[in-house]
Amino acid sequence: MYIVYFAIIMLLPLYAQMKVKGTYNKFAKERTMKGQTGAEVARAILDANGLYDVRVVPTQGVLSDHYNPATKTVALSEGNFYEASIAGAAVAAHEVGHAIQHKEAYSMLTLRSKLVPAANISSNMSWIFVMIGIFASSTNMLLLGIILLAAGVLFQLVTLPVEFDASKRALVQMNSLGIITNEEERPARKVLSAAALTYVAAAAVAVLELLRLVLIFTNMRNDD
Repeated sequence: MYIVYFAIIMLLPLYAQMKVKGTYNKFAKERTMKGQTGAEVARAILDANGLYDVRVVPTQGVLSDHYNPATKTVALSEGNFYEASIAGAAVAAHEVGHAIQHKEAYSMLTLRSKLVPAANISSNMSWIFVMIGIFASSTNMLLLGIILLAAGVLFQLVTLPVEFDASKRALVQMNSLGIITNEEERPARKVLSAAALTYVAAAAVAVLELLRLVLIFTNMRNDD
């Protein structure tokens, strides 16, 4: 049982990472018919949605793209920022999707932002209490660790609809603005779906780990 469990929590994230890297690398080599760089794609969608105050900047790293609501900045990895590809266009549009969510006060994005402090505390503290609870056979300490961990799991689950919605918005924007052709929509969708798989894998692993700890807690209580 534990062998199957550990195989899942190790292999699922690994598969997701391989999937996103493979799909991204494939379509990063395919230029869009319109030939817009990721920076140009992001700027076009932002302007079309009245987001003139959102900046588009390059950032180091690969697949380090993100939207920062605090600074109203769409940061694109240098490959996506400067080059014109289907993968770059899809990623840029996805990040702008978050900017549009921010503008519209999308409920799940707002909830995720409110959960950030709790998620940060959870990631730093939960396993300390879990390990103390297990090794000291303290159900109270283990329960505290589980509660903290649950906050992080909730953050992971709330992230899913936020990411799916951003990808949906990205495809709508790229199609409506003529950034991609009908033939390019399928590969763009593949890039976005592969990226979403990493969030699904992370959420699945988090839920499984939480359930395992709840089972350990239950067994400890029964032994008492």
